[in-house]
Amino acid sequence: MLDRALVFLDLETTGATAHFDRITEIGLVEVDQGRHMGEWSSLVNPERPISSMIESLTGITDAMVAQAPTFAELARDLFERLAGKTLVAHNARFDFGFLRSEFRRVGLKYAPDVLCTVRLSRSLYPHERRHNLDSLIERHGLSCDNRHRALADARVLWDFTQHIHRDIEAAEIRKAVADQLKKPQLPPGLPADLADRLPESPGVYAFYTQDNVVLHVGKSTNLRVRVLSHFNGDKRPAWRASAEIARVEWDAAAGDLGMQIRHRRWLKRLQPLHNSKPRQDEELWALQWDAVDGPSIPVPVDTAGLDLSGTARLHGMFRSKRTALNALRKIADEHGLCHIGAGVQKGPGPCLGYQLKRCRGMCVGRESAIAHSMRMMQALHALRVRDWPHSGPIGIREHDPITGRTEIHVVDRWRHLGSADADTDLQDILQSRADAPFDAGIYRILVQYFKSKPRDGEIIVLG
Repeated sequence: MLDRALVFLDLETTGATAHFDRITEIGLVEVDQGRHMGEWSSLVNPERPISSMIESLTGITDAMVAQAPTFAELARDLFERLAGKTLVAHNARFDFGFLRSEFRRVGLKYAPDVLCTVRLSRSLYPHERRHNLDSLIERHGLSCDNRHRALADARVLWDFTQHIHRDIEAAEIRKAVADQLKKPQLPPGLPADLADRLPESPGVYAFYTQDNVVLHVGKSTNLRVRVLSHFNGDKRPAWRASAEIARVEWDAAAGDLGMQIRHRRWLKRLQPLHNSKPRQDEELWALQWDAVDGPSIPVPVDTAGLDLSGTARLHGMFRSKRTALNALRKIADEHGLCHIGAGVQKGPGPCLGYQLKRCRGMCVGRESAIAHSMRMMQALHALRVRDWPHSGPIGIREHDPITGRTEIHVVDRWRHLGSADADTDLQDILQSRADAPFDAGIYRILVQYFKSKPRDGEIIVLG
């Protein structure tokens, strides 16, 4: 490891997402052939506010970075300082991802050899459970005078490297380093310039055979990194290194939602051999029940044709009526509900659950119908299909700040109607895809999207 030019680097940032958050501080230690050559650090103006949580962790405030240079102002000098050196960082994917994104914003391509000290520690000390920086400091007796500041943490990495060279045989370190720096071995059917052609954007990808059989469909926030990762290391499924792989296709998105929707669509359309195969969902059943205004027991209903703008009475999405009833029976047993009151057995009582000492006795008058309904409401709550939270169709605009691409997803009543790059195409999508079917997978994606309250998504009211 010490036979090359190294730069030990640490970054502080406004958050964890490289395509959205920005760098607030850079610290690095330069080493050449094992000799300490110098240090460099700088605060960076992220051109956006620093959250109170990040401020409390790093001690870096908005006031401290207000007069600091932006990354664009530092980029050229920093790029030259890093050129030709192996980048060493702790959890290197994080630091490298931020550096690469920042350099791309100013038109520079940064593609160094990268060593991760987390992976190095795991390889050299496999008996240890923890490999975060605090654990390394404690375990190896390292010192850090200003934890969570960039230069101080970069110094720790240099100290750790010196420590392992005193503690472990050089041949073992050399092997661990070589394993990390091993370049992807692409199958012979793939073009040699694949790495250069793959975009560093979110999206989906598929591996094909020469006969156009789809082997695998995947998704990633960074297509280039993810696709190439399939060909790294020795412990990968045989198909990933197979000479059968003759072609890679991909479709870049502007953000995470577009990536998730594409992944669902590709899985259903391509039916790859090595993915779990989603059903086409021609038929979906739900349990319809409301404790106040509805049937006295949950009733399985076919969701085809139902108005999904108000779905408070629907619970779960099932592949068949039988699957829905089986799920209801399992819920009844797990929560001590009456099989008759839950609708999985006809009266009179006692029900099977009561005979097996699982039911609390509504069927024999030992529990009131109101008390049983309250408990059933709690048992079914996790399965409740959420009401559509808007008055009509909407567009969700995503923007990739690195590529500058914008994409708008048209959604109505949990159905994805289509996506467009321009506002002028939205009404065409609304009119041509108004009868798009409900897809339980898309429903789950959208529920998670609204729950996470993404910072980079803009809602456009369309109706």
